[in-house]
Amino acid sequence: MLRGKVTMPSTAPPRAVPAKNRGGSQTGRATLVLREMLLEGHFQPDERIREVPLAAELGVSRIPLRIVLERLAHEGLLAVRPTRGFVVQRFSTADIYEAIELRGLLEGMAARLAAERLEDPAEASELKDVHQELVLLVRRRKLTLECLEQYIDLNARFHAEILRLSQCRMLQRAMEHVCSLPFASPSAFVRRQYVAPESWELFHIAIDQHGGIIDAIANREAARAETLSREHARVARRNLESALKNGEIAKFVPGMKLIEL
Repeated sequence: MLRGKVTMPSTAPPRAVPAKNRGGSQTGRATLVLREMLLEGHFQPDERIREVPLAAELGVSRIPLRIVLERLAHEGLLAVRPTRGFVVQRFSTADIYEAIELRGLLEGMAARLAAERLEDPAEASELKDVHQELVLLVRRRKLTLECLEQYIDLNARFHAEILRLSQCRMLQRAMEHVCSLPFASPSAFVRRQYVAPESWELFHIAIDQHGGIIDAIANREAARAETLSREHARVARRNLESALKNGEIAKFVPGMKLIEL
């Protein structure tokens, strides 16, 4: 899952992996650089990845590059074609809707398991603490960019804590895979609520939903926790629908150049 602060796409050219950082960390660093290149539109959808020049550009050898390409194909940013090798994936708005829906199903399952497996209400104390920080943050009269970044951090912690309480490693792995696509994570559409003041009320809706989810988990109401969590994911869908209607999607969706509207 996407965690931490959302960084806006940069216009700076991609940097090769420094020689001093090669070795054990070479593949990981090259993965980060290539992922950023894909999201920033350095490649066109359906474009074939030319491995020799890309390896030179990233400053890695062919074998580590192949591992990087396979990782990004597993994430869904690349596709493997029998005769063309690795090509850049193309997404549609339907893909975004489906990714949000799938995340909602997984988060619903996580909340249900958290409620079923909670043995002591005190186990939900961290979830309640994060929620309280979010409540205090949203109560501020003016939403600044700094507040937005804090919200994204806290929101990621909230969702990660529910996953932890679910005590299901397979579910955590599935969620990480789904949220590897930039538009599927819990915070993917939060930025729109900053650039579009008319949808700022969705922050309050999300916070209210968080409170209901916590209450359901703490009271071990598994079915209610699942329903509320699935509904909570639809806040992102509402943001998407509003943004598409107003032609604002390019302002807040990472990887916009990979999406065919």
